[in-house]
Amino acid sequence: MKKTLKKIFRSKTSLIASFLLGLVVIMAVFAPLIAPYNPEKGDIIGSREPPSSAHPFGTDGLGRDIFSRIVYGSRLSLLVGLTSVALGAIVGVPLGLTAGYYGGKADMVIRSLADLMLSFPSFLLALSLVAVLGVGLKNVIVAVGVSTVPIYIRLVRGEVFSLREEDYVLAARAIGRRGPTVMTYHILRNVFPLVLIQSSIYMGMTLLYAAGLGFLGLGVQPPTPEWGTMLGEGRTYIYSSPYITIFPGLAIFLTVLAFNLLGDGLRDVFDPHLQ
Repeated sequence: MKKTLKKIFRSKTSLIASFLLGLVVIMAVFAPLIAPYNPEKGDIIGSREPPSSAHPFGTDGLGRDIFSRIVYGSRLSLLVGLTSVALGAIVGVPLGLTAGYYGGKADMVIRSLADLMLSFPSFLLALSLVAVLGVGLKNVIVAVGVSTVPIYIRLVRGEVFSLREEDYVLAARAIGRRGPTVMTYHILRNVFPLVLIQSSIYMGMTLLYAAGLGFLGLGVQPPTPEWGTMLGEGRTYIYSSPYITIFPGLAIFLTVLAFNLLGDGLRDVFDPHLQ
């Protein structure tokens, strides 16, 4: 474990990602201490004020402090990203293991399901699910999480196809170990680094999907602060008060970049081909 951590922190990309993600996590955890104003309380008289010492990022169309809303919005963004990726992995990884290990009819059914879901662009699939389930935080998490399930299925299935013919798997079968035991104790632990790497990248993807739904008005509903919703609310003033959209956009950009860099750093550590 210590050697792995040393390898991770030797990577420049991992260090940059850790720094950026550390800032986001600090904002999320200590939001009440960092934010100078109530993120949901507006002041029409002070609406659309440019950045100043009182309001570092300015105020939006309802007079709410943009900096405070970005700080509190980090909580929802991390919540949506983590829970959506966890949901996709919990459903997709076992299905991918089953399809890759057993093959045959199980593989045909699971592969067909994944191909059917992948026939829709991931964001369009999430958008369709939200349209069916309705708007709201829980439905956004479910919709974005389900859209990542076929990606996990294809990823794990392809890796298991190569691992199931390895000598240690054949030896486990030879001594009488059953399929679920072989998959859990022999194959899954070798697939886990790949799942971890891809999950960090999918975190950035799910943040973009959640922000896109919020921008369209189908995500977290106002006045709850959420970065995509803030972008949607600020597009009306994009020419007269561009800072209303610039700062939430930067928050999304830097957070997604951090997760992508983290994925690259983890790949450098765990991928034996690169080593």
